[in-house]
Amino acid sequence: MAPALTRVNSRSCDVKSFTFPQHIRVRWRVFGILFAFALIAYVQQKSITIAAARMMPELGLSQLQIGWLEQAFILGYTIFQLPSGLIGQRLGARVAYTLSGLTAFVAAIATPLLPMFVAGAHVFLALAVAQFVLGIGQGGRFPVASGVYATWFPFRQWSLVQGLATVAISLGAALTPPLIATLTIEVGWQRAVAWASCPALLILGVWFWYARNTPQEHWAVSSAELAELNDGRHVPVDSAIGGRRLLRILASRNTILLTGSYIIMNYCFYLLSNWCFLYLIQERHLSIAESGWLATGPPLAAALGAAIGGALAGKLCARFGVAWGFRIVPLVALPIAAALLVVAMQAEGPYAAVAALTMCFGCLELTEGSFWGASMAVGQGDTMAISGIVNTGGCLGGIIGIPIIAYLSGHHSWKAAFVIGSLTAVVSALLWLGINASQAANNDTIAAS
Repeated sequence: MAPALTRVNSRSCDVKSFTFPQHIRVRWRVFGILFAFALIAYVQQKSITIAAARMMPELGLSQLQIGWLEQAFILGYTIFQLPSGLIGQRLGARVAYTLSGLTAFVAAIATPLLPMFVAGAHVFLALAVAQFVLGIGQGGRFPVASGVYATWFPFRQWSLVQGLATVAISLGAALTPPLIATLTIEVGWQRAVAWASCPALLILGVWFWYARNTPQEHWAVSSAELAELNDGRHVPVDSAIGGRRLLRILASRNTILLTGSYIIMNYCFYLLSNWCFLYLIQERHLSIAESGWLATGPPLAAALGAAIGGALAGKLCARFGVAWGFRIVPLVALPIAAALLVVAMQAEGPYAAVAALTMCFGCLELTEGSFWGASMAVGQGDTMAISGIVNTGGCLGGIIGIPIIAYLSGHHSWKAAFVIGSLTAVVSALLWLGINASQAANNDTIAAS
């Protein structure tokens, strides 16, 4: 049934909105907007790497320079994780997410347009600046979204919604190569990159129109939905977070261990997400076409694992309490992922290796709901800040791990790269023994269990 356009009153002002079926809670509509934007944001991130084959000869860029453009994005993204969380807490999620999204959109559109105005050696510098700004803009997406989930969802759904949010990244990973490659062939790399970014502007408009900072501010939230959110765990966002409070968060045992575990785990994540395709070509001697199709398996398994892991962590918290509820999945899934990496390394046939890598990535992503559900529980009113801290760790895992993997694979030492990945998965799991998500990071008080 097509939605009917109605006009309802929201406190002192009239607001136009669409009437949705009543069984769809407003929080899930808000989540749907964030999910759609996260998927398009991943396409923005990765489109330049797919378009590089056409960019390099047209602009006179080397493969090394394309790598530096990727690093420019990662640098901006990493640096702006924590600042974005703090800005989100001060300005509110609605405005902060819109500003960061608009910044990313402008940078994404500027990337294909800049070569029309800049020539020669200055092209690379201009593109590097655009990619750095794109990283800054997208740096605000995850911390602010985590704050939205903490405010809009009951505690029992925190790990579930974080797991589902991770699905968007995996789907983006599967969508980007065929989308950008097809558009590049049909209309050229500049139009491909620009057109793929355009839906982000529409989604941002829907976000700014429909979203509010809290459920209490939204005209469509019913009293029944508000009652579902009144579970005794929600703490108002600290919009006046200062230096002393931030230092307490940074010095918290839970913050340190969550961040450390996520740094170490992300070596394995980047090994699986960025290098499977090349591994199948170089080590397993498959064709480019066959490797391309087989390399879609791991990210799809990752999407499924993230969704299942998020739901499972929520059920375990209800059964065993917050501390052990969030621990169990990483303590089990990460060692299994480590073992599967060894199986993939030792497998005789390429298809057995692909199967092991696919299951490995699925097991690894089972833990995303636990990592981010625990961060929300530890962060409470400072969820945006602590999510920025932990995700900075995830970025550092890539910054540290990618050169190691590149060096080892470049020297035909794929087995060494896999052994390190297996070890990091085990160490990441062991750190969870010290994480107690029932203890808040900002003031060392114990959250309700």
